[in-house]
Amino acid sequence: MDTTEPQVWTLIGVFTAIMLGGMTLMTTLLTKAIDGRLEGLEGRFHGRFEAMDSRFDAMNSTFEGLRAEMNARFDAVDVKVSALDKDVAALADRLWHS
Repeated sequence: MDTTEPQVWTLIGVFTAIMLGGMTLMTTLLTKAIDGRLEGLEGRFHGRFEAMDSRFDAMNSTFEGLRAEMNARFDAVDVKVSALDKDVAALADRLWHS
């Protein structure tokens, strides 16, 4: 059989069309499957990120309360240190200037 006969070229064309069609079909199906999986992962990640955001918001409000409490305590200590400073200054003045 010679490769110049029309039947040979017809078979080559049919084989090529089948192969290209099969590769196109497989590529399309794989792309759809991968897209579906990625969308599922995206949904899971969004859910988890939203959960983490809510946890961070809750922690932030807790830290804001803690920060306010610590600032109040530091202010109270500052008042006590200021009073102690005045007392020490008065004692030093009394001791060395008497």
